[in-house]
Amino acid sequence: MKHLSRFLAVSLLVLGLSTANAQDENNPWAVSIGINAVDIFPTGGDLINQGEIFDEFFNANDHWNILPSVSQLSVGRYIGDGFSFTVSGSVNKIENAGELPDGTQVNVDDLSYYAADGLISYSFKNILKSGKLDPSLGIGGGYTWLDEVGAGTLNGALGLKYWFTENLALNVQTTYKHVFEDYEVSNYPPTHFQHSAGLTFAFGGKDTDGDGIYDKDDECPDVPGLKEFNGCPDTDGDGITDAKDDCPDTAGLAEFNGCPDTDGDGVADPKDECPTVAGLPALNGCPDADGDGITDAKDECPNEAGPAENNGCPYQDKDGDGVLDKDDNCPDVAGTVANNGCPEVTEEVQKTLNEYAAQVLFDSGKSSIKEASNKVLQDIIAILKEYPTAKFTVEGHTDSAGSNKLNQRLSDSRANAVKNYLTENGVDQFRLSAVGYGEDRPIATNKTRAGRAKNRRVEINLVKE
Repeated sequence: MKHLSRFLAVSLLVLGLSTANAQDENNPWAVSIGINAVDIFPTGGDLINQGEIFDEFFNANDHWNILPSVSQLSVGRYIGDGFSFTVSGSVNKIENAGELPDGTQVNVDDLSYYAADGLISYSFKNILKSGKLDPSLGIGGGYTWLDEVGAGTLNGALGLKYWFTENLALNVQTTYKHVFEDYEVSNYPPTHFQHSAGLTFAFGGKDTDGDGIYDKDDECPDVPGLKEFNGCPDTDGDGITDAKDDCPDTAGLAEFNGCPDTDGDGVADPKDECPTVAGLPALNGCPDADGDGITDAKDECPNEAGPAENNGCPYQDKDGDGVLDKDDNCPDVAGTVANNGCPEVTEEVQKTLNEYAAQVLFDSGKSSIKEASNKVLQDIIAILKEYPTAKFTVEGHTDSAGSNKLNQRLSDSRANAVKNYLTENGVDQFRLSAVGYGEDRPIATNKTRAGRAKNRRVEINLVKE
């Protein structure tokens, strides 16, 4: 029980040692269990006529002491750059202690063997670029007990692991343990070899998102991803990781940072105002069939080029007078360029107006228009409407009969009477003005009846700008 307690204490030391290191950065922790064999003979010692160093090294039948059960436990942690630190505890029974000069085996009475060791080892796995074979060299020290006697040792080890999986390996190791002090034959332990074999379980790799890629290699450790993208996701499967994909939920092209270009016009859909119709980059992906710089959707004349101020339509010249409607003051009536698209009142038209105006008759001494004048007044209205922007003055004139004051009043009244008739029948009032000149502007002599008849008149004259 005393020896068993000692082994349990060593085991607890091994399992609780937080500074132990092993394996690699992905799975930094490792636990190994197995069996061990102690061989005293091939160490070059002279306590019991031991053989030369490595003499009969593989003579397991004659020299190895093996406990037929799990007899070794180790815990290790990876340090970095290929180095690991491992602590181990082992137990055994020593029956074969060497041989006499005549070759007779020296047997002892089942001495209890206990050892606690620490080892720093270097793995050649990465140098060999091997995924399975993992050879190593190590150096360290420990303490070994044979029954009640213990001694410190300086250890050197050669090991080999074969990894079946990322976490499971078969391991074999040979350790040379050199005892620091000389002991008599009766005072073991002597310098010896300890061989071991067993299984190694590597663990401790952190994979927060569970995508099979350890956090240290995972560029997106909190989000499940793909190995080919170092653990980052590609939700839409377009070969661009979500972090670099402007459209992570829709498959797209690398040239558009993962966004699609549905209409193939070179403008990515998020920036394309017309994503289903091929268009122009300058117009945010929208088409312009007539090439006037206005997208078809906003162009009231998509097949005819026109300016933006006219909603993409060309300016019209409805009356065909050479003046565009936008500049034509009379877009529905042919005119002249000089008169801004409006017709000009010629001398002949002016003459015709006054011939008609001279036929307007009034009641004697009054400003009321006789009904017989309606026909000629309608003719005057028709002419005025042909020149919708022209302005006219209705002038009233009298002969010299009667007082000057009376004639002035009468001429004013008659001029206004004609003006009122015209405006009441469709002529814009702002185009007409009325003035009376009394007897001041005769066109014939007032000394004859015929002359006075000519002087009693109404004229409609163009107002010149």
